[in-house]
Amino acid sequence: MHLNWRYLGLVFLGGTAGTALRETLGLVLPPIDLAGARLPLTTLGINLFGALLLGLLLEALVRLGHDAGGRRSARLLLGTGLLGGFTTYSALATDSALLLHGGAIGLAIAYALGTVLLGSLATWLGIVLGAALHRRGESSRGENG
Repeated sequence: MHLNWRYLGLVFLGGTAGTALRETLGLVLPPIDLAGARLPLTTLGINLFGALLLGLLLEALVRLGHDAGGRRSARLLLGTGLLGGFTTYSALATDSALLLHGGAIGLAIAYALGTVLLGSLATWLGIVLGAALHRRGESSRGENG
């Protein structure tokens, strides 16, 4: 694939906004203390919500047609950029390592595995929601058309 500066710009703009939103939420909603360990529930929530939105977005876009034009721009700006910057598996890894370093081994493993497993479930749910919304839209157009 060739280099397209417009597409890179869309990813950059979306990623900047997503990263700023994630950092803002992280500052407003700090980790909670649980049994002497700082549990980063904000990062968990961000990753799960972002996975849900990404599943929903990608399902909606694929049902609209081929990945070209406005659909590709939306995918790159909102999916790769905004949601890619918003979700953060590097923070998941860092938070898990900090929990391990603090001696909360069970919590670290549960946090890391739980985030990945629940993130997969959230993505699947987003895809299901996207498909349901598409079917609903088709049935309402069929009734009105």
